[in-house]
Amino acid sequence: MTADPPGFPARRRRARRLPRRAASALAERWTSVDGVDVFYRESPARPDAATMMHVHGFGLSGRYLLPTAERLRDEFHTLVPDLPGFGRSGRPTDPLDVPDLAHAAARFLDDRDITSATLVGNSMGCPVICEFAHRYPGRVDRAVLVSPAGGAYNQPFRRAVRQLALDGTREPVGLMRVAAPDYLRFGVPSTVRMFRALTRYPSLDRLLALRIPTLVVIGDRDPLMPSPARVAEVAGSTDNHVLVVIIEGAAHAINFSNPGELAHVIRQFMADQPIVDDPDEPGRSRAYEIHRGALHPPRDFSAGA
Repeated sequence: MTADPPGFPARRRRARRLPRRAASALAERWTSVDGVDVFYRESPARPDAATMMHVHGFGLSGRYLLPTAERLRDEFHTLVPDLPGFGRSGRPTDPLDVPDLAHAAARFLDDRDITSATLVGNSMGCPVICEFAHRYPGRVDRAVLVSPAGGAYNQPFRRAVRQLALDGTREPVGLMRVAAPDYLRFGVPSTVRMFRALTRYPSLDRLLALRIPTLVVIGDRDPLMPSPARVAEVAGSTDNHVLVVIIEGAAHAINFSNPGELAHVIRQFMADQPIVDDPDEPGRSRAYEIHRGALHPPRDFSAGA
């Protein structure tokens, strides 16, 4: 087990209060990770179920990930933590950067006695997953990176702010009711520090270096991402295990806005099946592959063809 990062003990402890009303069918619980109170949601663990942990984005808690996580709860042992410093969880003494958050995610799994898991992230959660896989390569079974922002396309800070503002006009109205309390709790100083940490992190290099089956899902209306053609070009720049899927009509917070389509794509990816559109979501959007890495199973294999 690696040493804890400097400043990891909690600066202060929040009262361990559960929400007055449950936000989903997942159980809501508290634990303590390296002295920090961590709030999380969890599905019942079947003995034969693989573990899937959902990792939230910039300034947010895991609550906005619940629409997708809830759809997968019967098939996977599902965990949705608020990482230290975010949401209801306590704040470490010093702010955490991307490697620190990856370490915190690993320590959370240690606390749950879980040796490995599939990690599903959105936005900032994607660099955290890439760092997790870099530091703990034997502990990530598969990676699902949804709207993996945080690279050069989101710099400088004022450009990222404009992109976020535009994205806000493309997301469901209900997202703001979920996200606003999280952003207010996170605060402006933490936002600026976290953005700087993300700009220093080599997200693209880490993603292309992954040696596990990796699904990248992007929306064609996401202002925080380059064009789908550019994403496919970058993903194809080297031999890799990356599979890239577009969800038409989706913006940045796909886990919240398009949970049925995303859960359907994740199921197919987990089963090594070709990605086809969800017949149960007619007329809403369309999901399809735009890149299949050379090291990923070919599309014409027998399973699910």
